[in-house]
Amino acid sequence: MHRTTRIKITELNPHLMCVLCGGYFIDATTIIECLHSFCKMCIVRYLETSKYCPICDVQVHKTKPLLNIRSDKTLQDIVYKLVPGLFKNEMKRRRDFYAEHPVDASNGSNEDRGEVADEDKRIITDDEIISLSIEFFDQSRYLQCPAAMTVMHLRKFLRSKMDIPNTYQVEVMYEDEPLKDYYTLMDIAYIYTWRRNGPLPLKYRVRPSCKKMKVSHAQQEGQNSASRSGPESDSASDKAGSPAGAPSTSSSLPSPGTPAQSPHPHGPNNINGTPAANPPTPGRAINQLGSASTKKKICFSHR
Repeated sequence: MHRTTRIKITELNPHLMCVLCGGYFIDATTIIECLHSFCKMCIVRYLETSKYCPICDVQVHKTKPLLNIRSDKTLQDIVYKLVPGLFKNEMKRRRDFYAEHPVDASNGSNEDRGEVADEDKRIITDDEIISLSIEFFDQSRYLQCPAAMTVMHLRKFLRSKMDIPNTYQVEVMYEDEPLKDYYTLMDIAYIYTWRRNGPLPLKYRVRPSCKKMKVSHAQQEGQNSASRSGPESDSASDKAGSPAGAPSTSSSLPSPGTPAQSPHPHGPNNINGTPAANPPTPGRAINQLGSASTKKKICFSHR
């Protein structure tokens, strides 16, 4: 079974920080000879006086080292998404700089001037508020939740809000795929490339919980004695010619059309897994959970 391991940002810092300034990469730039990365401003200044990599000492270029460095947009996007608030702070710093130096603002892109918003760059922070819609077939609910909210918290909210008993399971899905309890809204937005062109579209469904059928010790002994005496009883019945004298050797499971007595008459479920209490009614589809086809299905194990 696939397991997701969460690690702290401090464990990734050696791969996200520039060795020249000690800060996180800004305008990450990579040397094509050795693939070591630095802040653009840091490496440009360094190569003005040296032609060798600051980390591995490989020669960048004999005469013009600036020809062998390349901007690394992918690495920079990773740093912005992993470090909370870095992109927003950098954009503000650039806007403040160009506000004090308006002559220099004519050159460069919008990002160079700090005029790119978080939503345009698709950067999401933990404290950001995300609008989402949670649907149950033809019904919808609209919520605003922190980006750090998990699917488990959302399931608990739905169970409490809809007054769903513990005998039913609540699953939160994106399209037709169930979501893990530890996913945050920020994780879902990144995994499914949410474009912010509307609420984050989530769905949920309510299903009855199936429990293993418990067989009492007396029932087990009865089944064992019936299986041991089965052939002898059949031969005795044949000799007597009377079907009434033969003990029953059929399975103790009831047929789909025969009502069964529950070994726990006061428990929440009967033998076929159908709850005795009325199901919750958040929508028309929930009322169909106790349909005839569901009642005919015998549940042996927990799905």
